[in-house]
Amino acid sequence: MLGDIHGNATALRSVLLAAEQQQVEALLITGDLIGYYFEPLEVLKLLEPWSKYIVRGNHEKMLDACAREPALLSEVRKKYGPGIDIALKELKLNQINYLSNLPHPLDILIDSVNFRLCHGSPFDLNRYLYPDVDLSVIRNLDTGDADVVVFGHTHYPTLKYIENKLFINPGSVGQPRNGQRGAHWAIYQTKTREVEFKVEEYDSRILINNCRLKCPAIPYLAEILERRK
Repeated sequence: MLGDIHGNATALRSVLLAAEQQQVEALLITGDLIGYYFEPLEVLKLLEPWSKYIVRGNHEKMLDACAREPALLSEVRKKYGPGIDIALKELKLNQINYLSNLPHPLDILIDSVNFRLCHGSPFDLNRYLYPDVDLSVIRNLDTGDADVVVFGHTHYPTLKYIENKLFINPGSVGQPRNGQRGAHWAIYQTKTREVEFKVEEYDSRILINNCRLKCPAIPYLAEILERRK
């Protein structure tokens, strides 16, 4: 389980290497493959050989909106940096269409375990479910027959067990916000129904330097990668 990659191919590469070593059979990806950082094409290339399930994130939604209405790019760039610009320039039309038309949510059956995969929440990809969210909010979500709900968007690893359902946010591969540096993801064992959160170390110095060179007006892009608890 992984998501919020945000064009950070170096971080993704470290996760996929670890996933291969752990003999992971399929990837459940919570969206936001692109945005913020600078290697959307490499992210897609790295994911290509894997068996995977992916949902649309809010940055894929922005990509679609900007592809249809380029005038929106200026405001997106001011807030998030050039990640969407780079995706529109680097990706082919069929790749842009693929990302823009990813499903949300997505129900998956693996080894008799029902998963509902989403970005923010099952029917609102922009909704934030932070670790301290009131449990009543989660209870009121439409999760159908899911045994496990996998979500992202907050960039905070989260695990909650409510009324026989497991809610898992694996955290962010490309831009963690919980003060623990590295590329965050999680493994779910369908046979034992156990979850393990993982963090892979990688060298972020080149990316941080590129952020400062390319986006001096948005210091957040570099600073968040350096944040510690």
